[in-house]
Amino acid sequence: MLDERQVERLEVTAVNSAKTRQPLYTARQKVFPKRASGRFRQFKWLVMLVTLGIYYLTPWLRWDRGPYAPDQAVLLDIANRRFYFFAVEIWPQEFFYVAGLLVMAGIGLFLVTSTVGRAWCGYTCPQTVWVDLFLVVERGIEGDRNARIKLDSAPWSFAKLWKRMTKHAIWLVIAVATGGAWIFYFADAPTLLGQFVTGQAEAVAYITVGILTATTYAFGGLMREQVCTYMCPWPRIQAAMLDENSLTVTYNDWRGEPRSRHAKKAAAEGLSVGDCVDCNACVAVCPMGIDIRDGQQLECITCALCIDACDGVMDKIGKERGLISYATLADYQSNMVIATDPATQTIDPGRVRDGEGKLDKGISHFHIRRLFRPRTFVYAGAWSLVGLGLLIALLSRDRLDINVLQDRNPQYVVLSDGSIRNGYTVKLLNMVPEPRSFELSIEGLPGAVMSVVGIDQQETRSITIDAEPDKLKTVRVYVRQPRDQLSQGQGFSFVVADRAGAERDVYAAKFNVPETLR
Repeated sequence: MLDERQVERLEVTAVNSAKTRQPLYTARQKVFPKRASGRFRQFKWLVMLVTLGIYYLTPWLRWDRGPYAPDQAVLLDIANRRFYFFAVEIWPQEFFYVAGLLVMAGIGLFLVTSTVGRAWCGYTCPQTVWVDLFLVVERGIEGDRNARIKLDSAPWSFAKLWKRMTKHAIWLVIAVATGGAWIFYFADAPTLLGQFVTGQAEAVAYITVGILTATTYAFGGLMREQVCTYMCPWPRIQAAMLDENSLTVTYNDWRGEPRSRHAKKAAAEGLSVGDCVDCNACVAVCPMGIDIRDGQQLECITCALCIDACDGVMDKIGKERGLISYATLADYQSNMVIATDPATQTIDPGRVRDGEGKLDKGISHFHIRRLFRPRTFVYAGAWSLVGLGLLIALLSRDRLDINVLQDRNPQYVVLSDGSIRNGYTVKLLNMVPEPRSFELSIEGLPGAVMSVVGIDQQETRSITIDAEPDKLKTVRVYVRQPRDQLSQGQGFSFVVADRAGAERDVYAAKFNVPETLR
């Protein structure tokens, strides 16, 4: 066991202190987070690599849809009003699938927050990911916390100017790459890249990249924690999602208080001393500039870097890990009851340890069963139902659609032989990226026949129409019924069927006749 005097003492003050809130318009105090190491930091590295990889590489993935459709795996083709996602193609009238996915994302966020707190904010939020990326660049050029503080307060010199210019130049490259990757989702990526570099892309592409470059550079490099504190609404909403069984990053003051930098000396004097050696390691690594020992705070994004920092200190002084840990409010309150002296109403760390100095068996620790409770079941059930509904709708959807507009002026025409003719505009939607041959026919309306403008074929009840891949085919159709059969009903249906498959669609139409013949 090492003496606590060998633990590095960091002189750092919480910028966003819960005890001394600064006025809203106070100038920003810079936060210089120290490099952290541990299991949560490693997990954040992994999440950052995965999320950035997905964002930057997805537009370059290919997916073979045949010769009549783009081969980009994920493409929002605004010009042709299509959304391609690997094997799935979404048309404008099917936008409810996208709406359903957004609903699932919202419910999923509620589920995650009610279960493990602000895990989205701490690990996968774009602001968190890009700030982490910008900090990697900053540390690589300017050094860790102490070196950056020293450089920031130093007078301008060639070395300082060079480091600052290099850092900001790399930040700008990252910001440009971020904006560039975004526009690649809306057009063929290789083609657009060539056009963009040679100055042949549309103006909207350059404007979009410019805006996203500015926002990425400002949010990730300059504003950082202020975006989470002042611009994001989620910290204020999340409280409604949490309950006493939600996991949050917690300083266990029932074990750590009263804190002391000279625990051995205090113990020798008979004073009660907690496990916290007041090294401020948790404050130094916090990217939000808070002190987790002040309790739950609006600014905390539960990135858990303070857990890694504290666990490292506990390892050095031979104490159990978990002075700062993921814990539920129920467990925390239960342990506070054990640690609080009923006579003085103060925390006595001796009450939570047995005769051998180990944590008492009565101390509550997190158990995974706490995650399974009515609230999480409701969220998980709602999320699953929406997802199942979307999946069923996706698998059972038709790739053929018919829509009919009947002529209103004139509503009918009386031909020389006494028969009645109605005109229709029939729209056949081929929602498959390959040419198809449809058979358009009429059902009902005995004795009626039809003809299609532009198709040289005798009047019949069934006509073959060729449709281009992923296109809307519009045809003018005339339906004629002999005068002697008008009394047998005026309702009928247009039926369109794929000649190479079993897919078909029906549209109920009406045949108009003179009032005197009804």
